[in-house]
Amino acid sequence: MISEDKKREYVKRLILARMHLLSTHGFFGLLLMHANFSLDTTIGTAATDGEKIYFCPAFMDELSDSELEFVLMHEVMHMALGHCIRGVNKDPQAYNIACDIVINSNILKENNCDKSSITLSKYGESMHLTPSGDEGYNFTAEQVYEMLPKLNPNKAKGSIGVPGKKGKPIWDDHSKWKDGDDLTEEEREKQAEWNKRLKDACKAIEIRKASTNVGNIPLLAERRLNELTQSQMDWREVLADFIDEEIGDYSFSPPDKRYLDSPFYLPDFNEMVDMGVKNILFVIDTSGSMNDNLVTLAYSEVKGAIDQFDGKLQGLLGFFEIKVVPPVPFYDEDSFMIIKPKGGGGTSFSCVFDYVSKNMKSELPTSIIILTDGYAEFPPEKVAMGIPVLWVINNEDVTPPWGKVARIKG
Repeated sequence: MISEDKKREYVKRLILARMHLLSTHGFFGLLLMHANFSLDTTIGTAATDGEKIYFCPAFMDELSDSELEFVLMHEVMHMALGHCIRGVNKDPQAYNIACDIVINSNILKENNCDKSSITLSKYGESMHLTPSGDEGYNFTAEQVYEMLPKLNPNKAKGSIGVPGKKGKPIWDDHSKWKDGDDLTEEEREKQAEWNKRLKDACKAIEIRKASTNVGNIPLLAERRLNELTQSQMDWREVLADFIDEEIGDYSFSPPDKRYLDSPFYLPDFNEMVDMGVKNILFVIDTSGSMNDNLVTLAYSEVKGAIDQFDGKLQGLLGFFEIKVVPPVPFYDEDSFMIIKPKGGGGTSFSCVFDYVSKNMKSELPTSIIILTDGYAEFPPEKVAMGIPVLWVINNEDVTPPWGKVARIKG
């Protein structure tokens, strides 16, 4: 039993470590401001479940102040990057190792490649090299995972061996990570919160660096943000073609000055927005056949459209499976980023058009863009009530019988 005085000592030490990281490694310190801590005697070292960072009191007693800071940096990156839930349907042993290699290597780089910064006196130097001998910061966790041999997926998680050093334990306990099932709506919402925190921390460090020339954003954070926000499609071209053909004619004169050197003319997009892209309805398929990566891909495409129109694109974003989550207006990137994906059941395209017919009659959308894998029965074209429809499909297998089609790689 831990006394109240001892608990207060542990809490004080954690708070001081977090404060010190805010001044020395600001990116990690900012993320730690969103982390809760818990003492847990059922684990031998330290762990996270994506919501809290857990410490075994005896393990904390072994750590120097600098070692404690390394452990905090390591655990909060598991939280921010969603490692606790991103490994579903993967070999847990191999995925756990891959995540640790990437995180430790990024922390090593953050500390000017000083290996003492990722070394614990009782456990030695933490793994940071891939099987090929390269530093983990050059790769994503998924890329390192593909390099590793796959172990027994039913083997218990927890302390696992370092690749090539059989039986040597590591200190990071992964027993609280999710295993084997698709994500719940609550888990998706929590990860969306961490995505926003990651983005906010990056912005804060960029501002700080601009004024003081101090602070860097770890490569793994930059990759995660690109993963979430990189659009595959040139939405300016997609929407220009779609609107030109489906919504109405507009003048190509004067051309957009930014495209004067282009081999083809595009209309001025300020005019284009005024002429009919203010009220586009985007709907994302979140049914069971759309796994978390595919939903993220679709979500990122909508954000890509907003980014490419420099905030001039306005509309509504909704989600659907067998029913529609009521669409929410967005006016810029900030309003879009607070809209959370929801769903996870079967698929019905008809529900989208039923919703529009019943709930949007007073102001019908100028067009409907449906991001989906296409694995459902397509309703007759008449249900669209003459509203132009663009299907954005993440595979080459499905071709809708009507409407326009654009494809992204799933």
